[in-house]
Amino acid sequence: MKKIKEKLGFTILGLATVVVLFILGVILYDISSKGISVISWEFLTQPPKAGMTKGGIFPAIVGTLYVSLITVLFSVPLGICAAIYLNEYAKKGILTRIIRVSIRNLAGVPSIVYGLFGVVLFVQMFKFGTCILSSGLTLGLLTLPWTITASEEALRSVPNSYREGALALGATKWQAIRTNVLPYALPGILTGTILGLARAAGETAPILFTGVAFFLPHLPGSIFSQFMALPYHLYILATQHPAIEKVRPLAYGTALVLILLVLSLNSVAIFIRYYLRRKRRG
Repeated sequence: MKKIKEKLGFTILGLATVVVLFILGVILYDISSKGISVISWEFLTQPPKAGMTKGGIFPAIVGTLYVSLITVLFSVPLGICAAIYLNEYAKKGILTRIIRVSIRNLAGVPSIVYGLFGVVLFVQMFKFGTCILSSGLTLGLLTLPWTITASEEALRSVPNSYREGALALGATKWQAIRTNVLPYALPGILTGTILGLARAAGETAPILFTGVAFFLPHLPGSIFSQFMALPYHLYILATQHPAIEKVRPLAYGTALVLILLVLSLNSVAIFIRYYLRRKRRG
């Protein structure tokens, strides 16, 4: 009976995996088959023209990269430092548990809430205005709980004997963390950080109110300029454009570029993790 239950359980899990992969494959095939014909050098390097019915998506690509860069510069150092403090320095107690629970709850907050908070904090209170900086910082807040959680889990995976060995040799606590803990936790930290960034790169709601523009056929002049972004560009083409049928091929092409961008970030995370683990073993 135990073997029957075990085989039944594995069969259900296998069927669930097949169903998920099938649905994912159908979606990717539909987008790829309809979007690949639009992809060209002109589409990737030219600004939109004629109300986004012609031309390309180059300003949207550049705007997405600018916002992602600000997101990384804001969330990664702050998130890693917070994770180091919580895991290595903070005393165990009810306050620390409350902080950890709050961070995990923040990771599940809808992105539109972060967008509204970004408007109040960065656009109005700090008076940055609707610009790249406000959107990047808002996305940084969105990814910060992911970065902290992933970094803390990576630090927990390092055996305590590594810390104790360094302390026994006379190293300070920070020296033990810097030399014996962080190098071994770095693959997990970078993987979680890049995956969080990949999620942020595809978000529309947080940048909807903080700086993204509908049609800007030129590159942003500074971090205080408005910008175009691939997620919002796709949203407009698919739902709000007055000539939806005419621009539908462009929408599929934009969706394919956005998927390739996210997959590229995920691939970078996998490659970095593999390289660092192999280097550590060597």
